[in-house]
Amino acid sequence: MRLYLRTSPNLNSIPFNYQQKLVGTVHKWVGSENDVHDAISLYSFSWLHGAMVSNGKLEFPNGARMFISFYDQAKIRQIVRTILDDPLMFCGLRVIDVSIEDNPEISDRHVFYCGSPVFVKRKLSDGNIKQYTYNDEEVDRLLKETLITKMKKANLPEDDSLDIRFDRSFPNKKTKLITYRGIDNKSSMCPLIISGKPETKLFVWNVGVGNSTGIGFGSIY
Repeated sequence: MRLYLRTSPNLNSIPFNYQQKLVGTVHKWVGSENDVHDAISLYSFSWLHGAMVSNGKLEFPNGARMFISFYDQAKIRQIVRTILDDPLMFCGLRVIDVSIEDNPEISDRHVFYCGSPVFVKRKLSDGNIKQYTYNDEEVDRLLKETLITKMKKANLPEDDSLDIRFDRSFPNKKTKLITYRGIDNKSSMCPLIISGKPETKLFVWNVGVGNSTGIGFGSIY
């Protein structure tokens, strides 16, 4: 289930690296005692859409749009109540419209687009962390591996037809270096081709792809 938000125009200019502010806002709404603050997140949320660039900062003269998705539908209804009680975000953004949409019919869809950059990482045997983008041959396997782990956490049955990979034929694909809490993260803005059972696709639709969906990476639409 997906929650769509629309905000008022910002009052103060927003830096490009606003992700930590957005994460703080979403976690405020979710609540500090909520069990979604976990190493494996069964939810995802997009970045802010509708920005204009002015003097090296972001402006939202018509307000911003974003979405938040949860596999657990009860969490969506809970967060709506919190948003209505506390709609303030950051830099003067305030939620002015909230709408809930049920899971769409996507059984015949295969191509999905990024609502936020896709981040993939793994700890190597030497203890170092390696980050992957669509340029890395093994990244598709890692995307599938992470998704299977999330499906197991949600007690979903295995899907032998599952396949997920970057659509490298997309002409405007790009990598992005995102700094979060002082750490540089290589990520991908590239559509994904996802095959599987309808319930598997809906699961991916809600929980996102790759690592760190709980801090704003890997949401899809």
